[in-house]
Amino acid sequence: MKNATLFSAIAAASLGFAASFALAQSAGTSSGTVTSLRGAQPDQDIGLAPVYHQSEGRQDRNYRLQPPIIPHTIDKYQIDVKANECLACHDWKNAADRAAPTLSMTHYVSRDGAQTDNVAPRRWFCNQCHVPQVNAPELVQNTFQSSDK
Repeated sequence: MKNATLFSAIAAASLGFAASFALAQSAGTSSGTVTSLRGAQPDQDIGLAPVYHQSEGRQDRNYRLQPPIIPHTIDKYQIDVKANECLACHDWKNAADRAAPTLSMTHYVSRDGAQTDNVAPRRWFCNQCHVPQVNAPELVQNTFQSSDK
């Protein structure tokens, strides 16, 4: 009895998964392909212009405590558990030699509040808070006003 109930539950879940997968496949466009919010195909270049190492043209922050926007591409940077290529320039040990902005000292505070010489594990993945600056159209209508206005 238990085996029959378990088998029925597994069969129903499998059918539900197959149906939702088929629905997701056809949800993109009439041809069944997936499109981005900007209307581009996943393999199509949508013409985003990255901004590279510029001191002029960097975007201002829109609100207090907003993480700075990265003014260059990070497409080929390795940022994972084993390595963080951002630190090659922005770690306090390297920033002066590379003429790069130094990480905030808050990035070197452990969760226990201790100052360390190495980036804290909770601040290791830079792209959790920081995003590359690009000239791209808005995905949705935006009426955001800066906090100083």
